[in-house]
Amino acid sequence: MGHTPGLTLEEQRKSDISVGLKGFIILLIVTFLEVGVALLGNGHLIEGHTWPAALMVPLMIALSLYKAYYIVSIFMHLGAEIGGMAYTVVMPMLLLVWGVIAFLWEGDHARHNRNYVKDARPAAVEEAEAPSTETGMLKDEKLSKQLSFK
Repeated sequence: MGHTPGLTLEEQRKSDISVGLKGFIILLIVTFLEVGVALLGNGHLIEGHTWPAALMVPLMIALSLYKAYYIVSIFMHLGAEIGGMAYTVVMPMLLLVWGVIAFLWEGDHARHNRNYVKDARPAAVEEAEAPSTETGMLKDEKLSKQLSFK
């Protein structure tokens, strides 16, 4: 993966292959565990046997976070970096995840409150005209009334 001083080119190649193969096997096992938890927990493998969400969700999150950590640490070489360099990658990623969660939360809140606004002002809600089914554009007779090239 990276150059190690004192190794020949052939030894370095063998070391890189062993790191990649080890990573592949670890990620494969963790992925199989995730799929197994999902199938067992939702009752797809054993009929009528389900796991509570309080057990399944943290387990799935933990396995996914381990895979993300392993990929970033080994394949993106942040495991051998100094702390400051690792923070320059990890902190923006955490802010991005926080932003996505915040937008989803706010969007869900707005979706639920939309019905309250419609009920409070029913006369203010106007239905939009349906577009033509062929092209998704306004019909010709409506378009000619809106535009004039004279």
